Amino acid sequence: MSSPFNPGYGLIIVWAQLWGPAGDTVARLALDTGATSTVISAAVLSTIGYDPPTSPTRVRMTTGSGVESAARLDVARIEALGKRRTNFPLICHTLPPSVSVDGLLGLDFLRGQRLTIDFRAGRITLR
Repeated sequence: MSSPFNPGYGLIIVWAQLWGPAGDTVARLALDTGATSTVISAAVLSTIGYDPPTSPTRVRMTTGSGVESAARLDVARIEALGKRRTNFPLICHTLPPSVSVDGLLGLDFLRGQRLTIDFRAGRITLR
């Protein structure tokens, strides 16, 4: 599936839909091929019925400001760029407000696929 993006903007923005025990929501994610894991904000996860602070699984993650501990949980379903993953593990961490996204779509979601980013046409394709 091919999706448009604004090649003149600093980030490549991808829309993702996430499902949890209390329903679903749409999130605005930055495509981040430098992130090994997908990261979603606590606010988004709370909206769909998750309680990240009570997650028994914690991971250490390196951010621009250092190493932090973050909750790791499996989201029931996530869809982005025409691909669906179920029981998908992700990290709960809120990015700085200046970034204005709900999280990062990382390499774990992209693995095993062919990712094409066409900056001339402003199209991103995941096959």
